[in-house]
Amino acid sequence: QVHVVESGGGLVQPGGSLRLSCSVSGTDFSVNFMGWYRQAPGNQRELVAGIRSGGTTNYADSVKGRFTISRDNAKNTVYLQMNSLKPEDTAVYYCQTEISLRAYVYSYWGQGTQVTVSS
Repeated sequence: QVHVVESGGGLVQPGGSLRLSCSVSGTDFSVNFMGWYRQAPGNQRELVAGIRSGGTTNYADSVKGRFTISRDNAKNTVYLQMNSLKPEDTAVYYCQTEISLRAYVYSYWGQGTQVTVSS
């Protein structure tokens, strides 16, 4: 069984920074993709940033230049460094991973961590 644990959310003032962490644990799997999504009340969940196993990254236009996704392959951990935070970044942030396990592909989600940007 694979499970995902997130940390790093909190309350920050506009212009501040936070770093989110997401660790994936389990056995007999390989990671294809790890990414961060966010969802504000009344809104759809949207992809914020993602990184594939080969290192390719992608970002939502709204966070380009401010957020950076990185990965520690040895620890199966992904990070989201969020700088120059804005009130519109306020949302629950979810870590998602796509893994391959015994010739099958699965998607797993973390429990979500709240990020609030407010003065």
